[in-house]
Amino acid sequence: MSEHEEPLAPLPAPERPAVVGAAINWLRDLMLSVVIAVLVILFVYQPVKVEGTSMMPALEDQERIFINKFIYRFGMGDIQRGDTVVFWYPNDPSKSYIKRVVGLPGDHIEVREGSVVVNGSALREDYVPPAYRDTISVPRATVPAEHFYVLGDHRSSSNDSRSWGPVHRRHIYGKAVFVYWPLDKIGILR
Repeated sequence: MSEHEEPLAPLPAPERPAVVGAAINWLRDLMLSVVIAVLVILFVYQPVKVEGTSMMPALEDQERIFINKFIYRFGMGDIQRGDTVVFWYPNDPSKSYIKRVVGLPGDHIEVREGSVVVNGSALREDYVPPAYRDTISVPRATVPAEHFYVLGDHRSSSNDSRSWGPVHRRHIYGKAVFVYWPLDKIGILR
């Protein structure tokens, strides 16, 4: 180079590697998000659609809810009286039902003209409005070990333990915890 020539300026680095790096990072984050979502749906929360009117007024036909599958599967919680559970229908395991637990293993259950009697005392059921009650009677029976007596809240429109008996623990796979659709009913289930 002569004295009067100016040195050449370095060429700017191509931006392609930065774009490729950003795309790789974005794909990595997307894949991680998908894996986490799949794990959550498989083991913790699963969206389900309510079909039928047997749990009215707490749950209505076509509502969308989340069920917690983790709580019962890994012993994080015991099934309690009053829990709204989702289970495989004992007479056809290809169908799942949602009902409320009213009887625990060892309980003596009787239905007297629509009123549930547990261990000799009437069960307080504020979640069953008078219009949804019926007058069916079921003789006293003891809930076997590892079984639960389940009833729909809309008693006059429910196929439940009064018809086909208690549900074995192995058939119960989740607890209804949250309504997410329709938006006007969004919230935690009591």
